[in-house]
Amino acid sequence: MKETIEKAEEELKRVDHLFYVSLKYTKTVDVIKSIIDRLINAFEFSIDSLFLYMEKKKKIKEIPPSPINKALDIRKLFKTEQFSEDIDLYLLLRKLKRAEYDSVREFRKHVTMEAVVDEKDFDVNVEIIQEYFERTKKFFERSNKLVKGIKDE
Repeated sequence: MKETIEKAEEELKRVDHLFYVSLKYTKTVDVIKSIIDRLINAFEFSIDSLFLYMEKKKKIKEIPPSPINKALDIRKLFKTEQFSEDIDLYLLLRKLKRAEYDSVREFRKHVTMEAVVDEKDFDVNVEIIQEYFERTKKFFERSNKLVKGIKDE
């Protein structure tokens, strides 16, 4: 459980560097795609730590094998609106990763990844990827607090 939390934390450190250093200087969609990959990894490690915690507390019998099933089960196990929104973000990131995309305004201030997900157009620019990063960090913090037994105030 501690190992998965540390792995999630490492992924968030990598995203931090990609966002504040790599994206700042290169301004390419490849960096945005890399950030999306790392955010997905951070989500998956956080979800795994939640499952290990639930298994240790004997609230579940087994851990689902696929990441999608894990995410959907987390939504059922933790019935808060915030966890539901976080899982929605995770599922969106997974779809963005696999979506066909176009690079717009590369090497410019407003570099944008245009993708079509579920027949909807998504423009992922620096501001959007920063929002996804912040939401992923908050999900990690909430799941970390829960696993370590720290209550929200």
